[in-house]
Parts: sequence; structure tokens; C-alpha cells
Amino acid sequence: MARFSPYAAALMICLPAAVAAQDQAEIEGVISDQLGAFVAGDVPRAWTHASPMIQSLFGSPENFARMVREGYPMVWAPKRHDFLDLREEGGRLKQRVIVRDGRGAEFALDYDMIRTQSGWKINGVTFAPAPDPAV
Repeated sequence: MARFSPYAAALMICLPAAVAAQDQAEIEGVISDQLGAFVAGDVPRAWTHASPMIQSLFGSPENFARMVREGYPMVWAPKRHDFLDLREEGGRLKQRVIVRDGRGAEFALDYDMIRTQSGWKINGVTFAPAPDPAV
């Protein structure tokens, strides 16, 4: 289940001018759909959200699925995800997402997003520092 974080409302002011609200909604939709595809066991659908670079790197949906299952088990079987800030770093857009796994552990992940001719794609995912709950 995705929900919009209250922290994100304040951070939206910091969005790059080039990123419209529609872009943010599309980016969140891509990430949510890929997470939903993993939950449903629909690897081919999840694969469609990977960038051409990621697809070239892994070569097949099966190799991609193996990497996600082994390296990102919280993404393979998420119980919940929440969107935090979308920001620009070094000319790239990064969407911070908090993903909760089946045991209730939370992980902060940065999704590197690129726009292609066929829409927004995920160009990589890295672990990020967890947000400070006191903020």
C-alpha cells in the first residue's frame, strides 16, 4: 500500500522546476507498479520499468529477478511503501522511498529515475539513510 508522506508535502517546494506534478505522479506510478509486479510474481511487468541500461546490464527478466530477490528482498516482497522526497542530484532525479518488508523492517531507498521515449524508467536503486523520525 502506498501513501503520500506528510514530509513530502514540505519537500515538494524544493522540486526542480523541470519536474512537474505530473512527472512526480508518473514516477511514483512507475515505482508502485514495479513493486506491485514483484508482489504479484509478474517479473516481465517489473522488467518493463527498468531502464535500457539496467536491461542491458542484466540481459533478461530472469537475471533481473534473481538480482532483486537476492539483493533487495524488501523490494521483492514489500508489505508497504511510502514516497518521500523527489530531488535532483548531479542532474539526475532521485525518488526516496521507504519500503517495509514482511517483518516490519523499514528501508530507505533512492530510485534513480530517467525519462525515456517510452516514459519514466528506473535506472538503479541504492540504499539511503533512514529519515530522522524527529523531523
